Amino acid sequence: MTENYTALYEQHKLAGASFTDFGGWQMPLKYSSELAEHHAVRNAAGLFDLSHMGEVWVTGPDAAAFLDYALAGKLSAVAVGKAKYSLICQEDGGIIDDLISYRRSEEKYLVVPNAGNAKVVAAALAERAAGFDVTVEDVSAETSLIAVQGPNAEAILLTLVPAEQHSLVTELKYYAAVEVGITVNGAVQDLLLARTGYTGEDGFEIYVPNGDAAGLWEALLEAGDGHGLIPAGLACRDSLRLEAGMPLYGNELSREGNPFAAGLGPVVSLKKESDFVGKAALAELKELGAGSTSGRKLVGLKGLGRRAGRSHYPVLKDGNVVGEVTSGQPSPTLGYPIALAYVDVEHSEPGTALDIDLRGKAEPFEVVALPFYKRQK
Repeated sequence: MTENYTALYEQHKLAGASFTDFGGWQMPLKYSSELAEHHAVRNAAGLFDLSHMGEVWVTGPDAAAFLDYALAGKLSAVAVGKAKYSLICQEDGGIIDDLISYRRSEEKYLVVPNAGNAKVVAAALAERAAGFDVTVEDVSAETSLIAVQGPNAEAILLTLVPAEQHSLVTELKYYAAVEVGITVNGAVQDLLLARTGYTGEDGFEIYVPNGDAAGLWEALLEAGDGHGLIPAGLACRDSLRLEAGMPLYGNELSREGNPFAAGLGPVVSLKKESDFVGKAALAELKELGAGSTSGRKLVGLKGLGRRAGRSHYPVLKDGNVVGEVTSGQPSPTLGYPIALAYVDVEHSEPGTALDIDLRGKAEPFEVVALPFYKRQK
């Protein structure tokens, strides 16, 4: 049962959105055609409501040391103004969530968990804060998040930013954030702008108080007129992230899995001097080589036919089950089916011929290197 509605729900209704429950939130699935929205993001720009995501501020003298302990990455090494993709794990190495943390000052970080895990992550951080001089504040309920993604995203945003601050936008690097003035309802308002996203394209994510979200949404739509900007829903967000080989919590990542099997070993900082939750278990998993007691590894699969595999479909080698699809669909950009799947390590090398069991029929696929799609710089 959906319990939550974003501050932009009425805007989505007026735009004719089809809705779906996602992580307990009523979210736009698509507005017209998910295919058109997908191509708009790849070729021009798409506007996303991501207000279902969580926002947790971690502040205090021990903020860096605390996040080094609470997360699997070395957050103390992140420069002010930069961001880092990381994981919050259980003691046994299972993944509670993947998240992005922005260092806003020496003693202040913004941690952004996924929608369905926001409360769980906030609670876990609060629990792990014992003994550290930090404050953990969950501001998810009062914060909206709007993303502009696509090759025209920068040009669109510059129309709303004062000319004297244009360099703050144009010089902003990937996985970095800055406060800039953005014109909302005729007034310039300082908002947090991050050059991050989940589409494989250039783009920005903007954090805004709920009360100003509708104004910002409308301002961006108006600014995008002539740049090919259209509202985009969760359906194309999923196809975009799949092409970019980005994992989705609940599909590729879970408490039962671990970072090494998911190909996220580099995210885990086992070499950092301090202890962190799950360190011992993760060190042991890494020693196993495959990083998984089941001996499976996340791979990309390229379809050699026209039919697509879907989540939970069996992966076969010579008729024997050797894995399971976690995400799969036809790729709008590439023109052939793609899938992410956990397969036995001995069948995980690129070039390996495998099949997906499509309801009783074996459809040919081939293991390929990730990502499936990478934008031109």
